[in-house]
Amino acid sequence: MTEISDAHSAQATLKGRRAIVTGGTTGIGRAVAVLLAAEGAHVYLVGTDQAHLDDALARVREVGTGDGGLFDLSRPDQVGAAVDAASATLGGYDVVVANAAEAASGVTEMNEAALLHAIALNFTHYLLLTQRAARDMTEGDVVMIGSTSANVLGPHSTVYAGIKSGLQGFSIALRRELGPRGVRVALVEPGLTGSDMQLPDLPPEKQREMIDEEKMLRAEDIAVGVHYLLTQPRRAVIQRLTISPRVQDGD
Repeated sequence: MTEISDAHSAQATLKGRRAIVTGGTTGIGRAVAVLLAAEGAHVYLVGTDQAHLDDALARVREVGTGDGGLFDLSRPDQVGAAVDAASATLGGYDVVVANAAEAASGVTEMNEAALLHAIALNFTHYLLLTQRAARDMTEGDVVMIGSTSANVLGPHSTVYAGIKSGLQGFSIALRRELGPRGVRVALVEPGLTGSDMQLPDLPPEKQREMIDEEKMLRAEDIAVGVHYLLTQPRRAVIQRLTISPRVQDGD
């Protein structure tokens, strides 16, 4: 009888791995943290709200091991502080999931402060986090959560689309830069996904309706994608993974 190993590529385990998840207290980040913990990883959640952090950690600890802290990742000094706290708690780390982000609209629709904040959180924090990970990790994984909005080039999405498009190019180049060092780099681009980011345009009841109609994804769908990336054999990198609702309109 043929062994499964002859028909399936080697699947890596997450047991014992140590993961930092930014934006890990709600939405996609929370779902990723819960799944990684359930698979045996020790996770550190970075968030900005104590109630959300407490709720997320309670769920993580139902299935595995987790800790966390509050940091404003739109401030460059706070990115390093978050990594220091996570590394001290975890005893080092070998997985980084860069996920913290906020909505942004057209460049003419935002004031200067809002524009700079969106760039700092949605883009600069990703660069600083991965720069630090490249310094600290000799073998590991960097997963960045982008968006299919990178391809939605409309008048009300210039800032968000520009940032997410920038992450596409950054992730490709970073894979080539860090691959020889033993660090894999992947980008996950979710389509329309239920989360607090959809508020107030899509209230929770509307989001649940759209998920039932399969016009919107659950955050857990994206977490499964991250799990898939992390459990590939070390020789393989899923460089870019797009996950969209089956009946989502447009890009």
